[in-house]
Amino acid sequence: MADYVEVNGVRTWYDERGEGDPLVLLHGGFSDSRDFTLSLAALAGDFTLLMPDRRGHGRTPDVPGPITLDVMAEDTIAFLGFAAERTGRAPHLAGYSIGGTIALLAAMRRPDLVRGLVLISTGFRDEGWIFAPSGDATGMPERIVAAYAEVSPDGRDHFPIVVGKIMDGIAAGPLAVGEDELAKIPSRTLVMAADDDIIHLEHTLALYRAIPDSELAVIPGTSHVLLQEKPELCARTVRAFLTEPPAPTFIPIRRAPR
Repeated sequence: MADYVEVNGVRTWYDERGEGDPLVLLHGGFSDSRDFTLSLAALAGDFTLLMPDRRGHGRTPDVPGPITLDVMAEDTIAFLGFAAERTGRAPHLAGYSIGGTIALLAAMRRPDLVRGLVLISTGFRDEGWIFAPSGDATGMPERIVAAYAEVSPDGRDHFPIVVGKIMDGIAAGPLAVGEDELAKIPSRTLVMAADDDIIHLEHTLALYRAIPDSELAVIPGTSHVLLQEKPELCARTVRAFLTEPPAPTFIPIRRAPR
């Protein structure tokens, strides 16, 4: 079921499907919730999925004002509140790429609104990216522009404006979440990445090590678009993490009793 909800003054499109515990999915940059069509959308058999398109992305219109990580994190917090009220339970939260960064920021600010947390190919500092988007819309692959034009209520010609806002937001200030801040995240967390990601594997390891109650999954033979390259394995990994309780291991090192 597709519908709209008012989020911080933005008429936000979202898709809702399935039944069970609520799970909010946050798409990547310059895309929309179709990121999950081949992969995590399969979790509708286990969860009530709520998949919003962020402001200026997908079927949600752009509005006057900036598009920064801070703005998108606050929008996400408002949507999590809506999801909790709608379902009567605090939702799980999963984010992919920049959606993972937004999920991380939202979970840090409002841990009461996040049960399980899944961070897929997620950076928490600028230097974590091997390369990141730069420049303007003229450098964007045509498939990204065409996908935007296919569903955007603002039309193809508005895409450069959205790109400009996002680039301005990136330039406005560095992404710099400290390990001390990550250490305060109470949610059980899955850190997941590709083995050939555009996020440095060392950065992924640092994220995993900094969040106390976290688990690590590296999807072999994949790149940053792991959700499209091995969708069934990604979905199985997330499903198992969110539905199965943590099991004791025989030779714990990181999780050894202290």
